[in-house]
Amino acid sequence: MFRTDHTDILCQLFMEWSKEEGIEILPIAQAGSDRQYYRLTGQQKQAVGVFSPDKAETLAFMTFTKHFRQIGIAVPEIYASDLDNDCYLISDLGDVSLLEHLEKHRVGGLPSEETCELYRMAIAELPRFQVDAGRNLNYSVCYPAGEFDGRSMRWDLNYFKYYFLRLLKVPFNEAALEDDFDRLVVHLLQSGNHFFMYRDFQARNILVHEGKPWFIDYQGGRRGPLQYDLASLLFQVKASLPYDFREEMLHWYLENLRKYISIDEQKFIEDYYGFVLIRLLQVMGAYGFRGYFERRAHFLQSIPFALENLRWLLANIQLKVELPQLMKALHTLAAMEIEVPKTLEPGTLTVSINSFSFKNGTPPDYSGHGGGYVFDCRALPNPGRYDHYKKFTGLDETVIQYLEKEHSVAKYLQNVQKIIDQSVIEYRKRGFDNLQVNFGCTGGQHRSVYCASKLAAYIEENHSVNVVVAHCELKSKNMLK
Repeated sequence: MFRTDHTDILCQLFMEWSKEEGIEILPIAQAGSDRQYYRLTGQQKQAVGVFSPDKAETLAFMTFTKHFRQIGIAVPEIYASDLDNDCYLISDLGDVSLLEHLEKHRVGGLPSEETCELYRMAIAELPRFQVDAGRNLNYSVCYPAGEFDGRSMRWDLNYFKYYFLRLLKVPFNEAALEDDFDRLVVHLLQSGNHFFMYRDFQARNILVHEGKPWFIDYQGGRRGPLQYDLASLLFQVKASLPYDFREEMLHWYLENLRKYISIDEQKFIEDYYGFVLIRLLQVMGAYGFRGYFERRAHFLQSIPFALENLRWLLANIQLKVELPQLMKALHTLAAMEIEVPKTLEPGTLTVSINSFSFKNGTPPDYSGHGGGYVFDCRALPNPGRYDHYKKFTGLDETVIQYLEKEHSVAKYLQNVQKIIDQSVIEYRKRGFDNLQVNFGCTGGQHRSVYCASKLAAYIEENHSVNVVVAHCELKSKNMLK
């Protein structure tokens, strides 16, 4: 039987709720959060147990769930809770999401009529969340933000800039891009933030249970505009919904929204595609972070689908705001053909090499395995002491020439290579999939960058492994070439 401290607590909650013994508890696969889910089964009853260490997030979930159920929206029932220990039980709505239903029942690559009907049902419920439930909702518990305001939009835009554009080395003018972000935020804020915004209203968060859609993962909800949630669902990347169906569902949503409020439909549609854009940028930022940094296969595999959505948007929609630098970067992205990186190949060792500044701390290990090496480059000659080199990095030829003239640098790297050779050979024998190597110096600009780049080249030449290189300080200072 699977057991940890919190699973013991969940089992105790289940027994108190169900009055049954002989409980089986099995973990349910996680998605992108720190919450842990388990299916608990007794003799007659079944429930889902949740361990959620973020108390603020749990409070939002509990508060929203009780409110939504009071007005009859199809969300899980809370059976029992021990919030001091971050555990609670909810009703088991099964494992079939709307996205899984869509993928399983495609006909000639298109959604089945049954799936289309489930989308219609889900979209008809969306205004109930946004308008009806949003009227008397306790927004004080919203987490991590109370509303989708300019600051929240900025977070999403910077997420895209640093974790997608930068990682894919798409060139852009930083100041001009920031100006475009300013204009886009002002444009989107004109739509108003007066409704409940689900924030992640997508087919993965809609479960098909007893022939109808049920809704989960709304704890990140906040005040916001109407258009964002609809854009999240209809332009969900891996759903690949036909564009004529998306258009049909846009008007179906408006038909249902009219039951709750009066709106200017032409203005709504004009604003809608701006939210399609910012949602797409947020998603690509998440794919970059979860995929390229955390190396999660699902997110990397979704990037080509995201680019398909981007290409359609660029080809078919003219926004009511001028964004020249952003559009230039997006057209560059749209022209790229991105394949799933080699880091996804099963059984292949990935060596993650980072340069960093000791002032800002050692880079985190996103593989979850821990271990690896931290090499201190501060004993090496420092070109950063001289004014001539201060504007350059360890990737520039003038710094490279300076360091390659120093015998101590070559000796240092030879010793590092011997150590890493031994680890790579042994890790491959034992089937390990990750080895992290970090080079630190004072500023993270010259010596550590040079050593990280040299080791990466050495490993690629001498070992059949994947190599991923990140220069932490250069990213933060926008110095990557």
